[in-house]
Amino acid sequence: MNKKVAIQGIAGSYHDIAARNYFEGEEIDIIPCNTFKEVIATIKKDPSVLGMMAIENTIAGSLLQNHELIRESGFQIIGEYKLRISHSLVALPGTSIHDVKEINSHPIALMQCAEFLDTIPYAKVVKKEDTAQSAQWIAENQLKGHAAICGKLAAQIYHMEILAEGIETNKRNFTRFLAIADRWIADEMVRNEDKNKASLVFALPHTAGSLSKVLSVLSFYDMNLTKIQSLPIIGREWEYLFYINLTFTDYLRYRQALDAIRPLTKDLKILGEYAEGKQSV
Repeated sequence: MNKKVAIQGIAGSYHDIAARNYFEGEEIDIIPCNTFKEVIATIKKDPSVLGMMAIENTIAGSLLQNHELIRESGFQIIGEYKLRISHSLVALPGTSIHDVKEINSHPIALMQCAEFLDTIPYAKVVKKEDTAQSAQWIAENQLKGHAAICGKLAAQIYHMEILAEGIETNKRNFTRFLAIADRWIADEMVRNEDKNKASLVFALPHTAGSLSKVLSVLSFYDMNLTKIQSLPIIGREWEYLFYINLTFTDYLRYRQALDAIRPLTKDLKILGEYAEGKQSV
């Protein structure tokens, strides 16, 4: 039976590409959702559904709301995929780049292609909710003179012509996606994996040096801290939740490290233990 994967966006979106790459070799059915909240709601309604959610981009930074959505959902992170984001300018077949009067895409995609957009100042830039949806909208309405910035998969799906590709300013533009699942499904999926990465969240007492003590303990146990992100706790002034990712080579030592930091933290929660993800080229 095909795996069902809920994503924010539609067929051809970068979430779609990440999901297909992560589950490479498997048959999956994509469930398109308008928002990340809808992705969470879809899994809650049907726990057999998996989710794919962007969590950070090397240029735009962290998607802070997604950290909170995953924590509040109680779902587990079962894996990750790091997708190189390569943008293309696409339009209806037969369109020349000199015919383009308006360019549509997600605000972050537009920002990531700012230098390319400067080369066609005659085209009006209009923000839309999604990259692939911009291509779909142009195709369905046969909008001549319009172009979209999206991935090549969207161009193929919606029968658009690629006018320019690789138009992102920074070629080291990667988005990290997390695969998530209901806790009971997750336990089964990662049971036999060689886990070497963990995502944790915790609060700290409002005392001097509380964070440095935790980091010192993790260093002592040879944990490699790959990310730390703080978010304010609503209603508790000047207190923060700390989201951290760490990698390790010895699972037992990692569990010992958790036991060692537990007394130094408040509300320590493991969001997921999984194998470090592949990165597209």
